[in-house]
Formats: sequence, structure tokens, C-alpha cells
Amino acid sequence: MTLSVTNTLTRAREEFRPGDEDDVLLYVCGLTVSDDAHLGHARVWTHADVMHRWLEHEGYTVHHVENFTDVNEKIAARAGEDSLGEDEAAVAEHFMTSVIRDMRGLNLKRAEVYPRVSEHVPEIIDLIETLIERGYAYESNGSVYFDVTKFEDYGKLSNQQVEEMESQGEADERSEKRNPFDFALWKAGGVSPADVAEHRKDDRPVEDGEYGETWESPWGEGRPGWHIECSAMSMTHLDGTIDIHVGGHDLVFPHHENEIAQSEAATGEQFARYWLHTGLLETKGEKMSSSLGNFFTVSGALEEFGVNVVRTFYLSTEYGSKQTFSESAMQEAEERWSRLERAYEAAVDACDGVDARTKVEDADLRDAVDETHEQFAEAMNDDFNVREAISALLELASASNRHLEDSVEYDYQALRRTIETFEELGGDVFGLTFGDASAEGDVSLAGDLVELVLDVREDARDDGNYEQADALRDALTDLGVEVEDSDDGPSYRL
Repeated sequence: MTLSVTNTLTRAREEFRPGDEDDVLLYVCGLTVSDDAHLGHARVWTHADVMHRWLEHEGYTVHHVENFTDVNEKIAARAGEDSLGEDEAAVAEHFMTSVIRDMRGLNLKRAEVYPRVSEHVPEIIDLIETLIERGYAYESNGSVYFDVTKFEDYGKLSNQQVEEMESQGEADERSEKRNPFDFALWKAGGVSPADVAEHRKDDRPVEDGEYGETWESPWGEGRPGWHIECSAMSMTHLDGTIDIHVGGHDLVFPHHENEIAQSEAATGEQFARYWLHTGLLETKGEKMSSSLGNFFTVSGALEEFGVNVVRTFYLSTEYGSKQTFSESAMQEAEERWSRLERAYEAAVDACDGVDARTKVEDADLRDAVDETHEQFAEAMNDDFNVREAISALLELASASNRHLEDSVEYDYQALRRTIETFEELGGDVFGLTFGDASAEGDVSLAGDLVELVLDVREDARDDGNYEQADALRDALTDLGVEVEDSDDGPSYRL
């Protein structure tokens, strides 16, 4: 089955055909590093990561670029706050450090490059000059604006009519622009005190003057506009036309609409063949957002739930649909991951045991492995339908468990293929980590230490000291060790 995707540009399902049959150019709209990343950001990252992984699984070489916006009024507003740094660049570095740590914690495949706006100002200026030369942009009071009326297809991504649009940009821009819906490519001067006051998160007074970093340009000292950066960086590191552009649905307008206009006006070529937008992550009926303060940080979620549960949570909903973050949703994700992990571990234990036999054949389990591959591929090629794909893995977990429960001797070949299927589809494609009991330290040592604590706990129970035994069990639970008591003694799972 050939991969098909839902293209926001055409509002239709289309067969995926990259410009090169062997290579995919993938651009992901990155984060404005003005705060810690939250689970809404991580939802975009994780789905883009799964897309990347599936395309590689299907034989493509994926050229993945994801930017960091490190020049923005929200960043400049936080300069001097607590320990964030005294200027815009230092604040950006602070949050970029935490974002990269979160990305690694989520087990995301690395992009080829993570370009920053501050490193690409020369390319941005060159692109703006091209737009002026081609008659699509104009200078006004040291700023440069894109003339929306000159680009015939403006509105084709968001399906809006120009005459029905509201004004873009700040109120102080209106007198400078030819049309209220024109957007800034370059802004004269630095960040205004009003913008700083709007985005400042503490009660420090805002003084008169300009904030943030500025650069020399043909139009005077200033800063790049928000939209132009992605066009310049994608063209620099990929090409004038890219295959897939990924971002949150809230960026369709104006950001992605403006990217198309300025890019295609400059090159005369289609900017992106396929626009794939992730639905919003909501909590308590609202979009999870830094500005609303209703967010759960990525680092906090990883600490509380672990990377496998967080990724399993995202895998429960297709990328294009909205998703709700809640306690019950995370509990369901934890249960799903536990089912997969237990089935994998049980299959490994049985496959490596003396009861796994060469001449035992279980047709049901062997068929289940084949069906899992077929159903998984069918789901992933159906617009990256992760919900159906993970359901196929859960069905394989059930089939493997039935084999172990119903058999005295096991089908070694079927179990080996089951294990490899979990590792290939669940691990390589979904980024789940099977068989990794501990992300840090020596796993065997961790097991020895848990056994030692359980021995002490059993001694306490034998002595009737149940309070101490319960306390030890609770302490192990807090450390991520699940203890199960049975007539044969305690067992545990990391």
C-alpha cells in the first residue's frame, strides 16, 4: 500500500510522491525559545518523529530540518529575569538548552540541522531584497512589508479571501502599510517597550527605549519578521521546494500562509508539496499554551510518566485530530505501554528458556505476526494512522500471551519473530524502548539492588513488621519498581 497523506493545502487525501524518489525533504516548524517546552509542543515533535521514522522504514533518506526561533519579542521581554540571562541571546540559549534536553528525553531522532534565526540574518536579508526586486515587498520607515495584494494565490492554504481578512501585525504598523493585511518582513529598530510589557512575566518596570538584538540592513538597523525566518532557513538547508512541511494547526494562518506567499513570490516555485498539521493538545477544554499558563512541561511529564508512557499517549490519537491531556488519558497510556512491555518481556523470557522448542509450531502466533506487519503498514500508510498501528501491536501482545498461557512447550521461531516485530515496529518506528529497564546506570546492578531490598522486606514480613515492609514497597514504587506478591514470593518489574 502506498503512503497517502491529508494535505492541508488541497484539503484532500493524496498519494505521497516526493520530488526525488529516494529522498524526502522534511521541515518542521520549531519552537520560539521563550519558555520551557510543554506537551503541546512535544505532540508536534513526536508525530514528526514518527513520520520521519516510518519514511526511513519505507526506504527513504529523510533530510529533516527543524528551526529554533531565538529572535522574538517574547524572548527579549524575559531578559534580566531571575537566572535567565541579561540579554535576548542569553535567554534563548537558556531555553534552547532545556528544549534540546527534552527532545533527547523523548527519544526523538536528531534532525540533520537545527538552524537558528540569529545565524541566518544574512540569508533573510537576501530573501527580502529579492522580494523587493520582484515587486512583492516595499520599504516603509525602515521596515519592509510584503504586499499581499501582489501575490495572486494568497489565502490558498487557510482558504481565506484577502478582502475578508483582519489586519496583521501591531497597531503601530498600520500607518506604514499599504494594506492592513500586509505583513512585516523586516522591522525597524528593536522591540518596543509596549511589546516587552505585554510579554514580561515578572513585575519589573519597563523603561523607555528599545529592547532585543538588532542588525544592520539596507533599510537601517532592525530585526527580521517572524514569518520570513522559516522560508530563509528551509531554502538554505533544504531547497526552494520541500516535500513535507509539518507544524501545529494553529500556525496555518498567518504563519504558514505567509511562508507560502513570500517563498513562492521569491522563487516562482511551489514551496511545499504537502502540508501536514497536527491538531491541538487541549486540557480542560482549552488549548495547552504557555500564554494561558495551563501547560504541563515536557520535563515534568517525563519525570512523572517516563518516555514510553508519554509517547504511547501521543500514539493513541492520529496527528491531525485534537487530543486531550488528562489524568485518565495518561493512565490509559500507562496501561497500554504496560501491556506491550509485559508481552515483550514474557516473550523474551520464554524464547530464552528451555521450553522454547525448534519443532513446536503455533500457526495462530505465526499468523498473528504476519497480520501485525500487514495491519501496521496499512495503518501507517493511511496518513500515519498511529492509533490503528498501535492497536495492531496490542493484538500481537494478546496473541503472544495466549501462546504462552496455552502451551507447555513454546514455538521458538514464532516467539523470536514476535520479539523482532516489537523491536522493529514498536521500537524503530514508534520510538518505544523495549528491554531497557533503566535509562541510566547498569541494569544488572539495579536488579541486584532491588533483589536485596526485597530480601530485607521479606525478613520484615516474616518478623511481623508489616509497616516496614509496606514502607519498603512504597519506596520501590516511587523509584519505578512495581512489586507483585504471590504464593511463590515477590516478583518485580522495573
